[in-house]
Amino acid sequence: MTATSSPLEDDTATRRRRAVEDAARYAARWFAFLGAAREVPGIQAAIRIDGELVLDFAWGAADLAAETPLTTEHLFRIASHSKTFTATAVLQLAEQGRLRLDDAVSTWVPELADTDLSAVTVRELLAHQGGVVRDGRDADYWQRGDAFPDRARVIDICRSEGKVFARNEHFKYSNIAYGLLGLVIEAASGLDYGTFTREGICAPLGLVRSGSEWEPARDDEFAAGHTGRLPGRERRRISHVDTRALAAATGWYSTAAEATAYISAHRLGDDRLLGDDSKRQAQHAHSRIDLDGSIREYGLGFEIHTVGGRRLVGHSGGYPGHITRTWLDPEDGIAVSVFTNAIDGPADVLATGAMALVRLALENADADRRADLAEDRFASLWSVLDVAHLGGATFALHPVADDPARSAEKVEVDESGTMRQPSRDGFGATGEPIEVARDAAGGVESISWSGMTMWPYAVFAQAMALPEPGSVLERMSL
Repeated sequence: MTATSSPLEDDTATRRRRAVEDAARYAARWFAFLGAAREVPGIQAAIRIDGELVLDFAWGAADLAAETPLTTEHLFRIASHSKTFTATAVLQLAEQGRLRLDDAVSTWVPELADTDLSAVTVRELLAHQGGVVRDGRDADYWQRGDAFPDRARVIDICRSEGKVFARNEHFKYSNIAYGLLGLVIEAASGLDYGTFTREGICAPLGLVRSGSEWEPARDDEFAAGHTGRLPGRERRRISHVDTRALAAATGWYSTAAEATAYISAHRLGDDRLLGDDSKRQAQHAHSRIDLDGSIREYGLGFEIHTVGGRRLVGHSGGYPGHITRTWLDPEDGIAVSVFTNAIDGPADVLATGAMALVRLALENADADRRADLAEDRFASLWSVLDVAHLGGATFALHPVADDPARSAEKVEVDESGTMRQPSRDGFGATGEPIEVARDAAGGVESISWSGMTMWPYAVFAQAMALPEPGSVLERMSL
């Protein structure tokens, strides 16, 4: 007997998907605005709901010097996202009975048998609770001052300077620990790290633009990395390098679309990579980290973050010239990835902000009072304001904000169609009407927000390039 859904369930699913599509549409506008405002070279992003792609976005340049446009096909180094792939591989081996999470690392890396790290367990390495040095005393390989460590160098670092804290004394993030996990995977599987993860992770998901290490033969497919902004200086290009024995910590590459496909497979009920028991272990908060009052949590290879009451899992990545972030809301099946190709790229701000926009849209999926306003961008001397339909409601959002959803204002519409700013406590023009001036064809010439005229952004920007903007913007003067 085939199960069928009721019309009510179908309607709910349709409204839910449309709300996420609304949020994705606005997120693309916001990404481009903030990217331009912060002079980010390029941004690649993707959003999925229940595994289905609803946004595949690229903006800006893959290479500033060559003026190469960025596409959704360009490859990015996703750095510490690699830890989620490594944790997945370890848990696969545990499910297969080929290792145990409580095995001592020296069981699989015998060169550590007579060291301070010999008793550190696989689980403790996954959770960054082994007290292992982060990158070693000489970590200038992170700024291209030397080659990344090979296997012999990782072993040498662990033997000579590996222990910083006792086991489980502190959460201590460690790339060297994940380099060791790569060696554990190789010893337990009998395959090299790249082969095991390609066969066990990429193949089941059909990932063809993801892999565990830079491939020189595909160099022209990678987005260039760029330095951060310095006053009065142009950004410089940063070349890609092999991360060698630290591939398990930081070597992976992908596209935003494939990264969201991958993280979506970590939702409970999806058994393509792991069983639910393993996913629960990975996404359980093994560590609670208080960073000057900002609380973050970490599981087994996965960061855990609560935003607006929603629990997100995923990881960030910082590679020389590429900053990336991926989040999954495992309850609602929403996945977001944002990749940037500059060492100061705001990937975390954009990905976390996009998740908040999705939540705002879903919270209004059942609303039924959109304003009679086209989605557009307006500007005045004081601000830039975006109109966006999210779910069944209309919002005014501030694209200069790190989190537009937080300061979003729902446009109230009464039975007569009159629009007002939200009725609530506030220092602004709360509860006051929104006036709209239209041309003969019905197009919006301006709106009145908080009693001040705002013009379509393109009109305002062109006028501000004139000696006297007031010659076009009749209600403003400099």
